[in-house]
Amino acid sequence: MKVYGISGLGADKRVFKHLSLDFEFLPIDWITPKNDESIKHYSERLSKVIDTKNDFCLIGVSFGGLIATEISQILNPKKVILISSAHTKNELRPIYKWFGKVKIIKLIPAFLLNPPRILAKYIMGAKNNLILNEILDDTDASFVKWALYELTRWQNSKQSNTVLKINGTIDKLIPPRGTTRMKLIQNGGHFMIVDRADEISKIINNELHNSLA
Repeated sequence: MKVYGISGLGADKRVFKHLSLDFEFLPIDWITPKNDESIKHYSERLSKVIDTKNDFCLIGVSFGGLIATEISQILNPKKVILISSAHTKNELRPIYKWFGKVKIIKLIPAFLLNPPRILAKYIMGAKNNLILNEILDDTDASFVKWALYELTRWQNSKQSNTVLKINGTIDKLIPPRGTTRMKLIQNGGHFMIVDRADEISKIINNELHNSLA
């Protein structure tokens, strides 16, 4: 069974490098959003790289979890695992919805969306500064602006029993919320995909093996 990974907002496949999975893992590279493209249309385009002839699973991290959720409503994955993410709009912080209503993201120049490294470390709760800084250095600010805007306007309210969330108890950006089935990482921050990779790998492997039983 193939497992496809969708990384977080502005991040890339480097966030998956510390995972140890028992299955074939294929990270999906981001593509450039079209002007005013919706998250649904973007997800449909991104899903074209997925081989649906055999069983497959999706792993989505942070904003990538929203994309994984959208793709799961187009295709039919065996399992969807969301890390440091949300499955429905009600699992996001209410302030994000307010940002979406007033469209404040549209007013912010893209270059201002790359935060100072000290602030980014605090917000992400990151311990591995090297990988975080490398990712931030390579971040496409225009993509981040598009993704943030779509996150604040996300409308999904459909829940699926194929979804498992793995959330950190001290995640400042997307804290544990909602009724979607969830595994908690104690004292895990938003960057725990890197910092707590061993624990997350174990949860993922157990979940995927169980889905095949």
